[in-house]
Amino acid sequence: MVNIKELSPDSSPQAAFGARLRTWREQRGWKQEDLSSLMGYSSTHISAVETGRKLPTLRFSRSADETFDLAGTADSFERLWRELTHGVLLEGFPEYVGYEGRAVEIRLFQIGLIPGLLQTPEYARALAEADVHRGAITPNKATERVSFVAERQAALDRPKPPMVLVVMDESCLRHPIGGPEIMSAQLQRLVEIAALPNWVVQVAPHTLGALRPFNLPVNLLTLADRSVVAYGESQVKGHVEREPTAVLPLLTAYHQLQAEALSQADSVALIKQA
Repeated sequence: MVNIKELSPDSSPQAAFGARLRTWREQRGWKQEDLSSLMGYSSTHISAVETGRKLPTLRFSRSADETFDLAGTADSFERLWRELTHGVLLEGFPEYVGYEGRAVEIRLFQIGLIPGLLQTPEYARALAEADVHRGAITPNKATERVSFVAERQAALDRPKPPMVLVVMDESCLRHPIGGPEIMSAQLQRLVEIAALPNWVVQVAPHTLGALRPFNLPVNLLTLADRSVVAYGESQVKGHVEREPTAVLPLLTAYHQLQAEALSQADSVALIKQA
């Protein structure tokens, strides 16, 4: 009789990943060799992940999602992998990033800080180091956070890149992060991004006042099937919303925001001035 190792999902996030993989495999009635041929990994590799001896990769997680038809769902292995490797992130954000990597259109509104998809490495590092200084995260977590920003940006570099529409409150330009050199380079980066064909960058000036429809950051993703996903955050938790009755009013308000914000040409002029 084969000696099957007992798993303890609560012992670590890595063990939880392995236990879930084994559960889904056994529910299908598959042996490790069966899953091996479907995922393109050796049965030894499958066993090592299931027993927590090997850390899963993003590629492995996405292969598992394709095999079990879990891509884009709340049960996806990619979502669990992001929670495992980026536990410093707010609850809900890893799920959002899974959608972001497949979106055909991305709409962002941000207050106070340059959105992560537009941040330079130095700007992202300055933000993370500030959290280290406050004792909110460790230096290692800060490094993970900066790497995660780079991964999100790299995910947009694909054969058919998404259309990205960004509206930043003017406070994003005025809030100094990391000193004059870092801030200057970050603003120059915004100018460069605005020149790309699949990006639209606008600024919502302070003079907009009460016409600005959002008082919190908003992320809206249009997926390939034209469904829309919304993401928002409180100070302690993020939330992904897919229910059309909740999402479509946000999309309407975003279009109104774009109409009231400065044009891209005027926005770039304001960025250069800043």
